[in-house]
Amino acid sequence: MNTARQRIPYSFAAIVGQEKMKKALILNVINPTLSGVLIRGEKGTAKSTAVRALAELLPEINVVDGCPFQCDPSDPENLCYYCKSKIAAGKQLSSRRRKVQVVELPISATEDRVIGTMDLEHALREGEKKIEPGILAAAHRGILYVDEVNLLDDHVVDVLLDSAAMGVNTIEREGISFSHLSRFTLIGTMNPEEGDLRPQLLDRFGLCVTIEGLRNPDDRVEVIKRRAAFEENPLKFSGRWTEESNKITESIIAATSRYKEVTVDDSILHSIATRSLEAGVDGHRSDIIMLKAAKTIATTHGRTNVEETDIEEAAELALPHRLRRRPFDDIAAAAKKNVQSQKSSK
Repeated sequence: MNTARQRIPYSFAAIVGQEKMKKALILNVINPTLSGVLIRGEKGTAKSTAVRALAELLPEINVVDGCPFQCDPSDPENLCYYCKSKIAAGKQLSSRRRKVQVVELPISATEDRVIGTMDLEHALREGEKKIEPGILAAAHRGILYVDEVNLLDDHVVDVLLDSAAMGVNTIEREGISFSHLSRFTLIGTMNPEEGDLRPQLLDRFGLCVTIEGLRNPDDRVEVIKRRAAFEENPLKFSGRWTEESNKITESIIAATSRYKEVTVDDSILHSIATRSLEAGVDGHRSDIIMLKAAKTIATTHGRTNVEETDIEEAAELALPHRLRRRPFDDIAAAAKKNVQSQKSSK
């Protein structure tokens, strides 16, 4: 029974509540250019469960067999250096189908472990590049999951977010460089009680949701029942949710194919810009992310045009973590609370 439980993750469709979190995850799968999602919440709110379950919903992908960079055999223009070298040498690439992978980044990961390393001596001696792929290579075309992202070294977080935004990872050493595609869905989770990210890093996450434990007793009872059923028989439990899981998968596939057809009126663009200005956010990243999110949301509703309701949904996910911090307001609030506490103690 333990072996079965390790092979079968908890069903995404079986997660009770947390609709905003599930929506943000699905939107990023449909459109990886959203630059990821940060999930902030207390312990035990299904953050990790949802991320690991998400991969099971995604359709299988074709990869070049044996390629450490997860190359797509149907995309010859974007093959890695090694795959192109094989073709140039007259060799034929073989492919295989596999599930989308969830690659987890350990908190202790160094920059070299993340981006990969280059054997400079081999390059100088043999005249060819020898690369030790990093985590960003393994995550290409998959999901990169960073639990407790707020505890990572800031420089490592910068590297992750740069790669998520650009879709490319570059390894450089002594003037020699090597680049490969690194397009992935970035998902970070954290407990705010253990410290927050710097505002500059928060802004780099496309979407952000804050979740908490369910407050309705009936919902909490349902969580208990479902978890107990899963632990008793994972295979049987998973089977109960197959139909609903298949519906989610089909909707993701349909929305992904529909995204390129979505059109946006200028009035929608003005509405997006106005919301960012009213929120007082810095820069233009919020506008761009809101547009992408609104277009993606439209596809989930079966439409190829963006409506005002799509912008409202997008704003809830793209704006809150970008609001300017007001330290003097915080100090004033703290002082007021302290005064009230002193009065109540007298």
